Order: sequence, then C-alpha cells, then structure tokens
Amino acid sequence: MAQQENQLDPVKFSCSICLDLLNDPVAIPCGHSYCMKCIKDFWDGGEKKLPSCPQCRRTFTPKPELLKNTMLADLLEELKKTGLQAAPADHCYAGPEDVACDVCSGRKLKAVKSCLFCLASYCQKHLQPHRDSSTFKNHQLVDPSKNLQDNICPRHGEVMKMFCRTDQKCICYLCSVDEHKGHDTVSAAAERTERQTEVEVRRQQIQQQIQDREKDVKLLQQEVEAIDQSADKTVEDSEEMFTELISLLQKRSSEVKQQVRSQQETEVRRVRELEEKLQQEIRDLKRRDAEMKQLRDTEDHNQFLHSWPSLSPLSQSTHSSGISIRPLRYFQDVAAAVSEVRGRLQDILGDTWTNVSLAVADVDVLLPKDPTSRAGFLKYSCEITLDPNTVNTDLLLSEQNRKVTVMNEDQSYPDHPDRFSKYYQVLSRESLTGRHYWEVETAGAVIVAVSYKNISRSGGESGFGYNDKSWSLGCSSDSYVFWYNSIQTSVSGPASSRIGVYLDHRAGVLSFYSVSGTTTLLHRVQTSFTRPLHAGVWVYFTGASAEFCKLK
Repeated sequence: MAQQENQLDPVKFSCSICLDLLNDPVAIPCGHSYCMKCIKDFWDGGEKKLPSCPQCRRTFTPKPELLKNTMLADLLEELKKTGLQAAPADHCYAGPEDVACDVCSGRKLKAVKSCLFCLASYCQKHLQPHRDSSTFKNHQLVDPSKNLQDNICPRHGEVMKMFCRTDQKCICYLCSVDEHKGHDTVSAAAERTERQTEVEVRRQQIQQQIQDREKDVKLLQQEVEAIDQSADKTVEDSEEMFTELISLLQKRSSEVKQQVRSQQETEVRRVRELEEKLQQEIRDLKRRDAEMKQLRDTEDHNQFLHSWPSLSPLSQSTHSSGISIRPLRYFQDVAAAVSEVRGRLQDILGDTWTNVSLAVADVDVLLPKDPTSRAGFLKYSCEITLDPNTVNTDLLLSEQNRKVTVMNEDQSYPDHPDRFSKYYQVLSRESLTGRHYWEVETAGAVIVAVSYKNISRSGGESGFGYNDKSWSLGCSSDSYVFWYNSIQTSVSGPASSRIGVYLDHRAGVLSFYSVSGTTTLLHRVQTSFTRPLHAGVWVYFTGASAEFCKLK
C-alpha cells in the first residue's frame, strides 16, 4: 500500500528546482530538500547576496554547509526499485507557445500563474510558497503572461500601479509626481474597477447583439425552410398542373384520333357499299350486253322477233352517271383546325410564359432598401419603349417609339382593341415586375404613370389615376399632384422637367422623383401589386411631349 501511495505521489521525492527525483539529497535549515548540485548552482549562480530557499525564500547567515542526507538517499534508492518515477508528463512541460516557470532549471514546466509583484511566472510546485506563506499575501497573481515586463515603467524601473487619465496610460508612482504631475491620476486598480463596469455594460450590449443576431439567424433558417417548402410545393403543383395539361392534350389527341378513325371507317364503308352496288350494276349490264349481242347475231328473223319481247327494258341506274367527290383534302381541314389550336396555345404560352419566368426571378427574400442616390437608382435602370397599339391616334410616336407628342390630328394608326380612345395616353411594350428605374423628360403638362394592362381604353375611367388600376403623378411647370382611384393628393417638391420613377414590384413600392442637380423624392406609394405593371404617360395639350430617356 505504501508503495502505491509513493508511486502515486512522486512529487514528494522530487527536487523543486530540477523536478527530477532527488539526487544526493540535502536538507537546508528551513527543512526543504534539494539535489546537492541544484541548490549549489542556485546559490552560486544567482545575484542574491544571501543564500535563500527557492520555495519559502528564507535567507541564511552564514551560508549553510551542505551535507548529503544519507537516510533520504537510501530511501530513494529503495523506492526507485519499486518503480517510482519523478518526471512529470510531457504535457506539463512548457512548449514554445507556453509561459515557462522562471524558477525551474533544466527542462521547464508550464507556468500556472504569474506574479505582478515578483514579475515572475511559476509552475504549480514553485507557486506553493505564494499560496502558503503570509509573506506573499499582498502579491497579485494573474494568469500566466509573457509580457510581465510591460508592467515595469521603462523610465523608473518601478511597477506601474497608477493610471493617468489625462494621457490615458499606465504609469508608476514616480511618474505621477514627475512628468505627470498635476494630471488626473488614479490607481490602476481604481481605473480597472471603473473600466470593468464599462466592460460589463459593453458585454451586455454585445450579448444583446448576439441574441439579436441569433434571432436573425433563426429567422433566416426558418426562411430557408420556408423557401425550400414553398419551392418544393410549387414544383409539385407545377408538375401536377403540367401533367394535367399534358393529360388533357393527350386526351384531346386521342379523341381527335378516334373521331378521325371513326369517320374514316364510316366514309370508307359508304364508299365500299356504293362501290359494291356499282359493281353489281356492271355485272348486270354486262349480262344484258351479252344477251343483246347474242340476239343481234341471230340469223333467223322469226327467232329474233320472237325473242325481242322477252327482253326487259333497260332500267334506270340508281346512281348518276358521274360521282361527285370533294377535292382531295379529306381530313386536311382537321389538321388545319388542330394547327390553329396549337398556334393559339403557343401564343398563350408565349404571352404568359414571360410572367412565369419573371415571377420566378422575382423571388427575393432579402429585400434591399430603396436607393438613396441617382447612382443607386441607375443600377435598376431599364429601357422603356411605347406600344403603338395603345397610343391615342392624336399622338405622334418618334425617337424609336420612346417619345410622344400631341398633334391634335389623326395619325392614321390601324384599329386595335388596346388603343386609348378618350385621353392622349400610351402604355409601354414592356411589362414590369421586379425592381426598375426610368426617367421621363417632360415638356408642357404631362402625367407620368404606371398601370395594369387591363385598364379601360375608353370612357372617363380610362384616365391614369382615375381608377384602381393605375397610379399617376401630374406634372406642370409649377406644381405636382398625385392621383389614384380618382383621389387627388397635392405634392410639393422642386420643379424639374425630368421625372424619375422607381418601382419595386414585389415590395409594393412606387416612388416618383424630381431629377435635376439632385434627386428629390416627390411621392412614395406603399401598396401591393397583383399583376405586372406597364409604364405610361398622358400628355395634355397640343405641342406637349414626353420622352422616356436612355440611361447610361
């Protein structure tokens, strides 16, 4: 049992200087034991005037005579035979990145504490006097540090225990009465206490920010899950709808095929029946022809006259001598009808597929803030061209369909159901979703607008802003007015002939800006757009014009 305890606590038989098992052990007057060579080197190599104990720091006068402790040496020899090991594990030794014990000789152990008073670092063994002796009770122990010298005043060589608030630096006591005299100085401990409070406040702020960020992260994770679920559901629903559409097309294809084959069978049967009747008549006619030929060739006059009455008269054919048939088209009209259906489907897909693609591209979870400068708006600039099918007949299109001017005379546009008939208005070709920015250069009284495509084209409700399908800003030389659903809102802002329009379709934001030397917000709409929008203008008087600008 004693052997096990000795093996489990080899530190009791180790030299606190070299940390190996005692070799030629000697006991100094204070009672601590060391290797004879270690204590001699410690006393002879140091700068101390009086020999002292490395552990308890007790000094001795005169220098003690060192004699080998034979009893302890014999005990160690016996313990070594039982397998006693004194060397600590490798992980206890100090590596390049560790703070080493300043007392250890030979291979140094890791320091567990540094003393700001002694300006030294100690391993667990050499730290013991600081823990046990009242001599060191006022020493300040901190976590191991390689920068203990930073606590020494480079000018006076004293520990810097003061803090100059005026110069915001640590100083020693001599500095406080010398170059920092008259400055606002306090003890480093007092300054630490005050700063510690600030640290706690900042930590609380940081912890609050961490909580906020963690909430944001959780929200984003929930958004990712929602996006995945929405995308999966959309793909599933889309596949189901396309499958139904394909199934419907296949059903219609099968119906057409069945109808064609049925009609084919009916018509072929009718033709075959008529053909059979005609073939029977041909056989009958050939038989009669043979009889006539035989009668014609009879030489006996009496026999001829006797046989003649027995010949039945030639019956009228149940069919006309000529069969009238259709030109060689037969089922081509069916193919033409199917082709027409295909064309209409292609038109529908062509017109609406852009909306599907735009709707997919418009999915944006992290909505950006509105731009605050014209340079920011220009990132979303788009080119707007006007649709000739919508332009009022008194408006002249020019500049590659980017400009309209009131001519007050008919421009001979062809009739079209999309054309505005009451007001001098026109819509863009482009349907707008997502984020877009454009500018309109105005001359005279002009209304700049956005509108759904299904706005009325005639009557009083067709004017931009006179319904719930359009939003408009009226611009004149000295004032602005916003219109929506026939409700007028006065708008103030700097006069400008150029109006900027910013649209964030998904966020439901529509903003009008005065663009001159600066970009000034005139009016902002926050709503919910339910379908793609089109840019538009309403030009009032003869000679007035509006041009959608090319932006670089």
